Amino acid sequence: MADNNKTQESPKRLPLAEEGIMETLLLPFSPRFIILTICAVVTALLIGIAIADRRIFDILLVPICIFGALTLLGVRDLMQKSHAVLRNYPISAHIRFLLEEIRPEMRQYFFESEKDGMPFSRDIRAVVYQRAKMQLDKRPFGTQEDVYREGYEWMHHSVSPKTHAEEKFRITIGGPDCAKPYSASVFNISAMSFGALSPNAVRALNAGARKGGFAHDTGEGGFSPYHAEMGGDVIWEIGSGYFGCRHRDGTFDPEAFGRVASQDQIKMVELKISQGAKPGHGGVLPAAKVSEEISKIRGVAMGEDCISPASHRAFSTPTGMMQFIAEMRKLSGGKPAGFKLCIGHPWEFLAICKAMLETGIYPDFIVVDGNEGGTGAAPLEFMDHLGMPMREGINFVHNALVGINARDRIKLGASGKIATAFDMARAMAIGADWCNSARGFMFSLGCIQSLSCHTDRCPTGVATQDPTRARALYVPLKIDRVHNYHHATLHSLTELIAAAGLEHPQQLRPIHFSQRTSTTKVQTFAQLYPALRPGELLEGTEDPRFRDAWQMAQAASFQPAM
Repeated sequence: MADNNKTQESPKRLPLAEEGIMETLLLPFSPRFIILTICAVVTALLIGIAIADRRIFDILLVPICIFGALTLLGVRDLMQKSHAVLRNYPISAHIRFLLEEIRPEMRQYFFESEKDGMPFSRDIRAVVYQRAKMQLDKRPFGTQEDVYREGYEWMHHSVSPKTHAEEKFRITIGGPDCAKPYSASVFNISAMSFGALSPNAVRALNAGARKGGFAHDTGEGGFSPYHAEMGGDVIWEIGSGYFGCRHRDGTFDPEAFGRVASQDQIKMVELKISQGAKPGHGGVLPAAKVSEEISKIRGVAMGEDCISPASHRAFSTPTGMMQFIAEMRKLSGGKPAGFKLCIGHPWEFLAICKAMLETGIYPDFIVVDGNEGGTGAAPLEFMDHLGMPMREGINFVHNALVGINARDRIKLGASGKIATAFDMARAMAIGADWCNSARGFMFSLGCIQSLSCHTDRCPTGVATQDPTRARALYVPLKIDRVHNYHHATLHSLTELIAAAGLEHPQQLRPIHFSQRTSTTKVQTFAQLYPALRPGELLEGTEDPRFRDAWQMAQAASFQPAM
């Protein structure tokens, strides 16, 4: 009975110290380390066999080198401290990094649908390529859009469409104070700097603009020899770095500005306040990247960082900004002078409006950049969540100018993810007089949206300063493709305008577009983007979009009056 009452003894366990030793001894054979173990064992065996029988040494040399190199790689992975995954999975974890490297290509080529790709879908990229090559750009079997999804938009057609316009749509930019107005196409190349783009890309864009009779914005990187070489119409943009018109200390040099701006090729001068990709963010080109060529074009010293401050030093108030624009117009010989910005605080733009009224100085044009703009590399938070989108921005600026009775004298340009005629028509219906496109024209050059613009490893030679990569862009061919894309897009715009019963894009109004705001509700753009009456801000508006911001705005400061 005593034996029966004995409790059953549990199996004996090894002491903890011995368990740890066993786990360590078995670790090389665990799934994490087995590849390194196999490589090391195979290397040792091959070396042993080669030593034992030197007649087959030459045959085994290559396998020894391969497995030996893998073994050394695994040992390095174990010893390095930067990547935890490599320490735990030597050799095999490199497969993860390889897959990460090719993930964008795999997604683009095999998994994304015609409508999925970002920031531009495959369908949009394809239509730009087709138009640039003058290939068939039609689509069969009906739309792939879900026309009942929330956010779907369409343009209204007329039961009495017009005959397609034969003229190339153009507008005249230049107010009463402008001595040399410019007749501009309604579709132009948006701001992209030499330095961000390769010399061949700048050449092809500018020559394409010359061939098609449209304008090429230089970006804030300056008016380069590659712009001048091709002779196309140029909009010279200057930013807070005043590249090409600065003193050695980085301040604005009026004489240098006048020398460049008075050149016949430059048709308009543009002051960059902010850009959609990174509004409120300056930039630094490290001294190591300031080549002799960039030093000469931008007017910066070699061996020093090339700095674009977040704000301007030439002025600090709205009235000062208007006076600076008047100076730009005067120094250029009376050419149209304006500014570009992404809308941020509403009261700041309204402060600029009050400065116009107070000084009597008006810009000839304003370009509104949306936060969806993206040719400039930027921090994620800035790119995704800072600044007003283009549509809300262009409509806000349009209404503000209507509200101060200044809309008739100031032309508005829109930039931000514009690639097709529908994009243009939509922007023009809510306030734009013309549209700029950056990435659309990059696609016409052959850009494949590899998202490597900031790495200097652009696979198509568009966004790189590496001459061995830039040579891939064959300028004579790309000139034609830039021109073709512009021509075909404007042709598509003429068809849309005619189908709506109109004769010119400037006749487009918000009432010509609708948006599905839910599966069962549709609103016109006139309902989504209500209009201010002429002079309404001056009379005192009750529109909640403007009332409080107008009261906060003051011409003497960008700070709100509290």
